[in-house]
Amino acid sequence: QVQLAESGGGLVQAGGSLRLSCKASVRAFNNYNLGWFRQAPGKEREFVSAVFWSGGATTYADSVKGRFTISRDNVQNMVYLQMNSLKPEDTAVYYCAAQIYLNWGKNVYDYWGQGAQVTVSS
Repeated sequence: QVQLAESGGGLVQAGGSLRLSCKASVRAFNNYNLGWFRQAPGKEREFVSAVFWSGGATTYADSVKGRFTISRDNVQNMVYLQMNSLKPEDTAVYYCAAQIYLNWGKNVYDYWGQGAQVTVSS
């Protein structure tokens, strides 16, 4: 029911910034909470951030809190991840994901994008 496509990844030096975007193809975008996950080489996929369907609540992993900001545009059907003060440890494939709004706070995401590579050089 939901198709997601990430963009905005690339190569950046440590301390720099990138903004990831995710476009959703869905009729009722507001019914879904959106999340960002990442997977580094040889590591398990980990949660990064999520935003409530209305944009009124957000949550972040401790490793990115204070550096990353999630936001959404319910008119354009977009979710963003602004990444500042990037570190080499942030290097990973970043995925956007969607869950029905009733699943807020649960680790249940049914729809996933293909991923965007983010590489941070030291």
